[in-house]
Amino acid sequence: MPQEPNHRFNPLRAAPNLLTLLRICLAPFLVAAIIEGHYLLSFSLFVAAGLTDAFDGLLARALKQRSMFGHYLDPVADKLLLSTLFLVLLYKGLMPVTVTVLVFGRDVGILMVAAILYAAVGRREFRPSIFGKANTLAQIAAVAAVLLHQLTTAYWVAAVRAVALDATIGLTIASGLHYAWLVSRRPGATAANGNQAK
Repeated sequence: MPQEPNHRFNPLRAAPNLLTLLRICLAPFLVAAIIEGHYLLSFSLFVAAGLTDAFDGLLARALKQRSMFGHYLDPVADKLLLSTLFLVLLYKGLMPVTVTVLVFGRDVGILMVAAILYAAVGRREFRPSIFGKANTLAQIAAVAAVLLHQLTTAYWVAAVRAVALDATIGLTIASGLHYAWLVSRRPGATAANGNQAK
């Protein structure tokens, strides 16, 4: 008898997740381009990475290929790419120390809290807030503006760079405080605090 084809969904072969994996693969090439001072190439690669970020969500909805793997992979790819770029741009003297420290401090803090929640109450969900999403957009704009500023000294580029960096600082602080407030209101966190108080 002929064997029936295997129709099980493989998240690694889903088009949206392949785009996300492509974004991760672009990271080392982008880092190398910045370190070697090829800013036109690095800006182009960053735009390409941004396009994969935009299209993976659209494809997931259009093709109905949403998966838990993609749900976790997408934000990890974003954080990996952006955090690495902030560090590399800091190394090149193009990103202010204050901005980089705030971005890293917030992300490390969120990861630690998420790990504690998972260990304490088994919570896996740590959904991004509206402030977190706005902060990610500000970080993307800041990196893009910093790279573009190496290609042109036009006034509008310098203005966008300044606004994006200020927005990143403000939204990093606001989103960090908002996450802390959300965590404090979680039932699991309340229960854990109650048990510790006894």
